[in-house]
Amino acid sequence: MPAMPSRGLADLHLHTCFSDGWPTPTDLVEYARESSRLHVIAITDHDTIEGALRAADLASGLQDAPDVIVGEEVSSRDGHIVGLFLERRVRPGMSAAATVQAIHDQGGIAIAAHPFWRTARQVNGRGRVHGVGWLAAELDFDAIEVENSTPGFYLFNQMAHRLTEATGAAVVGNSDAHILDAVGRAYTSFSGRTAADLKDSIASRRTRAHRRRYRAVGLVRYAAWGLNHQRVETVLAAAR
Repeated sequence: MPAMPSRGLADLHLHTCFSDGWPTPTDLVEYARESSRLHVIAITDHDTIEGALRAADLASGLQDAPDVIVGEEVSSRDGHIVGLFLERRVRPGMSAAATVQAIHDQGGIAIAAHPFWRTARQVNGRGRVHGVGWLAAELDFDAIEVENSTPGFYLFNQMAHRLTEATGAAVVGNSDAHILDAVGRAYTSFSGRTAADLKDSIASRRTRAHRRRYRAVGLVRYAAWGLNHQRVETVLAAAR
C-alpha cells in the first residue's frame, strides 16, 4: 500500500458480522494488525456500535494493533452517514441534518459515505437510496468519502471528487469492506499515526484519499458476498 512514510494510513468504513459483513470484529483487528499497514481503522456497522466496541476492546490489549475508532454507518432517511468517535448508538431513521447533529453532539465526526450511490433495485416497491447526494455539500459534514473501493463505484467516486473540489471539504478514502480482501483497498492518509491525529487532520482538511486495485481472488470473494447479501435481502423483503 504506497504512501509517504511520514503519514498514517486509515480505513474508516468497515463492516463486521454484527451487520452485513462476513468478518468478526476479531477477524478485522487481526487482519489489520498482521496483513495491512493501517495505523487506524473504524468499525462502522449498520445502525449498531456493538461490533466496534468489541473490536476496540480487543485492540486495546494487543501489541502493534491499529487504533480502533468506534463508528456506525447510520441509515438516515436521506442516505447513509458514517459517524466516528461515538460513545452511543445514533438512532436510524432521522433526517440527514438531525443525524449529523446527533453525531456532533457526541463530539464525533460525520462523513458523507458514498454520497452519490443510488440503486434502481426495488424492495417492496421502493428504490434504495444509499447516499445523501447533494446534501453532502449543504450540511455540516466533516468529510466526504471520495474513494470507496466497492467494485463498480468509479462514477460515484468521481462525482464525489468533483463535489469536494467545489466545496473544499475534507476528503477520505475507505474500503466499505464486507470481506477481509477489501480491507485497505481504499484508504485515507493523514498527518501522524493515531486516531487523535486523524481527527485533527480531518478538522484541518489535511487528509488524502487513495485507492488500490483488487486482486482477482478478492473480486471473486466480493461477488460471492454480493450474491449471498442479495439473497438475504430478498428473503427479508418478502417477510415484511
